Amino acid sequence: MPLSDLPPEARPREKLLARGPQALADAELLALLLRTGLPGQPVLQLAQALLDRFGGWAGLLSASVTDLAQVKGLGPAKRAEITAVLEITRRSLAQRLAERPAMSDVATVKSYLRLHLGALPHEVFAVLFLDAQLRLIALETLFRGTLTQATVHPREIVKRALELGAAACVLAHNHPSGVAEPSRADELLTRRLAEALALVDVRVVDHLVVGASEVVSLAERGLM
Repeated sequence: MPLSDLPPEARPREKLLARGPQALADAELLALLLRTGLPGQPVLQLAQALLDRFGGWAGLLSASVTDLAQVKGLGPAKRAEITAVLEITRRSLAQRLAERPAMSDVATVKSYLRLHLGALPHEVFAVLFLDAQLRLIALETLFRGTLTQATVHPREIVKRALELGAAACVLAHNHPSGVAEPSRADELLTRRLAEALALVDVRVVDHLVVGASEVVSLAERGLM
């Protein structure tokens, strides 16, 4: 039903102000952002439909402007609002990682990578380049496609690390299948890259595998 037909205490805005944002369901939070629905589709129904279509918040916040344009009835204003929230979230996480040692807040690193890589339909290999205090210098996607040890070139990573003056790095890649389970090939690639980067005094502190709803750390698994 339209929000105006709900009892005041059940409307998302009033509920948030009275009980805090944690009291709202995902669809209610998104409805606050969207504000209005579509003809024949109240805003709460539209919000739930968007979350269902993109697989929840992670998928929605990773959606591109082009992806959102495919949603019938979702106009430029609403697409811009959703995209702006994604960019605000990315910048907030990047600022946090630039201000403190990245690996002291692994949960933020994982969230940051999920936003960048979690919903991609193709496999990519990215590197978080860190300074001597393990603060974020840059996240760069260096390779794309079906990744193997042959397609991820150590020299390109070494070259970029030297250009950025990095002292350490975190390797990352996604699994488009959605299952963030490291493979034996992932372990071997990690060791190969760690050996190459060690030659220029750049330390590999972790390798993160990004899935749809989970990010797995090889360091936490004792695999590196």
